[in-house]
Amino acid sequence: MSTNLYRCKNQVLFIAIFLLLVVAVLISICIGKYPISTGEIWDIVMGKPIDPLTRNVFLTLRLPRTLMALLAGYGLSVAGSVYQTIFKNPLASPDIVGVSSGASMGAAFAIVFLNGGTAAIAFSAFAGGVLTVLFLLGLVGISNNKSIATYVLSGIVINAFTQAVIMILKFFADPERQLASIEFWTMGSFGGITDDKIKAIIPFYLVGLLGLIVLRWQITLLSLSDDEGKTLGVRVQYLRCGVLLCATLVVASTISITGLISFVGLIAPHIGRLLLQRNNFKTTVFSGLVGAFILVAADCLARSISSSEIPISIMTSMIGAPFLAYLMSRGKRLS
Repeated sequence: MSTNLYRCKNQVLFIAIFLLLVVAVLISICIGKYPISTGEIWDIVMGKPIDPLTRNVFLTLRLPRTLMALLAGYGLSVAGSVYQTIFKNPLASPDIVGVSSGASMGAAFAIVFLNGGTAAIAFSAFAGGVLTVLFLLGLVGISNNKSIATYVLSGIVINAFTQAVIMILKFFADPERQLASIEFWTMGSFGGITDDKIKAIIPFYLVGLLGLIVLRWQITLLSLSDDEGKTLGVRVQYLRCGVLLCATLVVASTISITGLISFVGLIAPHIGRLLLQRNNFKTTVFSGLVGAFILVAADCLARSISSSEIPISIMTSMIGAPFLAYLMSRGKRLS
């Protein structure tokens, strides 16, 4: 494929996913138990007089929820693409470094011992996700072998430990209230999102995302072998730690208020690489847009196909698992 044709194809794909995302966002804002028309949205944006209830639903419920779905889908997908690049593993996700399990442990601790308040759960989940990655870096630091395999093995150790702690917390949890809260948190939901929650996590989210943007060229170099990176003058060990911390800030800040969201960070990077036929930072950005579309669309389905809202991880798993099966059946290489 010629360079000009490839650029034209990329531009078309970026425009297409952007338009799909705009449509998904509009649908997300409009649908619900209290529907809002596009005309009413326009009136609110233009500051025209409108029914106070409609304005309140838009500003306090639909807009924060849709914005969080957008941010979560983009951030988790970008982080997933970065994890897959630096670990050279097409199945890498937040689980591989313990972010998800650490956040779950933190949330479970808050539910059992801190009365399960929303702020306490969010703070504990965020702290748990960050601390597990810092612990992982500590394990790698005391190891004589600083290879990628050491990171993966350290992640397995941390996951095993945190899962054991979570099971202990579940054992001592109140079966009627606390245990159900722990299980519900692990399934993820945008139902309780407010603008205050978004304001609380957005600084950490942006710091992590801006860090990944600043390090975008170095992230591409990390896809090479460690020896090749060192030959090019890259301090591989320190760079990998910095990239990991930035990606972890994005993931931990997101799932601290949404709960665990499965498959988006795994599947969106594969779709991005499949469509763009490249693995660079432009593909990472495109994967973020794909993930944002998937999550906004999944949230629309989660609150429209049943009388009660379906946890978001159920929807993303139902979308992601068949797609992975499709790739396997077609013999596509997951890389």
